[in-house]
Amino acid sequence: MLTHKHIWSAIDALAARHNLSPSGLAKLAGLDPTTFNRSKRRTPEGRSRWPSTESIAKVLQATGSSLDQFVALVEEENAPARRLMRPIPLIGLAQAGSSGFFDDAGFPAGTGWEEIAFPELGDVHAYALEIAGDSMLPVYRDGDRIIVSPAASTRRGDRVVVKTVKGEVMAKQLGRKTMRRIELNSLNAEFESRVFDLDEIVFLHRIIWASQ
Repeated sequence: MLTHKHIWSAIDALAARHNLSPSGLAKLAGLDPTTFNRSKRRTPEGRSRWPSTESIAKVLQATGSSLDQFVALVEEENAPARRLMRPIPLIGLAQAGSSGFFDDAGFPAGTGWEEIAFPELGDVHAYALEIAGDSMLPVYRDGDRIIVSPAASTRRGDRVVVKTVKGEVMAKQLGRKTMRRIELNSLNAEFESRVFDLDEIVFLHRIIWASQ
């Protein structure tokens, strides 16, 4: 049975697949940023409020998604396993460059991590980083949390977290990649892009969600 919760969960899932929060998805589609806020999902009297067909059409167009793909998300969100929550490790992005937080494979390790609850991702090594400062504006703000999946495949244009052999950890947009080098574009236009030899990179993980 199609329910109010399934439709809203599918919108949340669509946003996550494009590395966006629900408000980020609304902005991408040219809608009011609060269109998909949880406070808008019920009336002041407590009745369920459905998203409009116009708003769904606009987000599908903005993300290049088909109606069939959206329906598939609704069906996925209808499966109980998709709604399970589990704890994932969390540290500040500024801390992540310190030794002891990742093992040699680039997975979270050590005891310095906190935990937050997040829907099951199918990646046992997923983790969260908290942004500090304004060097990543306007994409990420101070206090935003990004969810990172080491298991997720990456391609040009993806937002990624990278750690270098010098211990620098940064969030960038993946640019051109060759057999020898990798280009990382800054999220803040005031900062230059970076180019590294591949042997200078310890790991490169895709950002799959952000609390914007």
